[in-house]
Amino acid sequence: MMNKMKIPISIILVLITIAVHSCAISQEIKDQNLIATTCKNTPNYRLCINTLQADRGSAAADVAGLGLIMVAAVKEKSREALSAVNKLLVKSRTNPKALQQCRDAYKAVLEGDVPEAEQSLRGNPKFAENGMADVAVEADSCEAAFGGKSPLTVVNKAVRDLAVVARAIIRNLL
Repeated sequence: MMNKMKIPISIILVLITIAVHSCAISQEIKDQNLIATTCKNTPNYRLCINTLQADRGSAAADVAGLGLIMVAAVKEKSREALSAVNKLLVKSRTNPKALQQCRDAYKAVLEGDVPEAEQSLRGNPKFAENGMADVAVEADSCEAAFGGKSPLTVVNKAVRDLAVVARAIIRNLL
């Protein structure tokens, strides 16, 4: 009698395990669909997808959460830019005025624009959108300060592109 009871219980346990597993897969597909749908509304789909999928928190994030992940990427890349500017100010004597302008721009990004976006994204996303728009302007102004021969072109473009994608994600909340 005991053996006969073990088989149905085993089958039930297998079925429960399959059901739980399929629910988890279904949720993962939904999460990936949100990321893909959100990124389709940005000007740089590949950058958006790559940035969001690199963050484990994106799997469970809503659109505001995806925006915060992108703002964090802007913050990190802006820190890299400021670090590069500071190194150039120490090592290079060429164009210190342009480098100082870039330093000021990235300080404004890190002390003003990014915190504004982080704090307002879930409350009043319009301020977050404005912050990311300003980040793109600051990156462009740093680049322009060199008159076409910037040693920061790669990082300026990366900051600008991330900010534009972040802004597009945030616009989904307006």
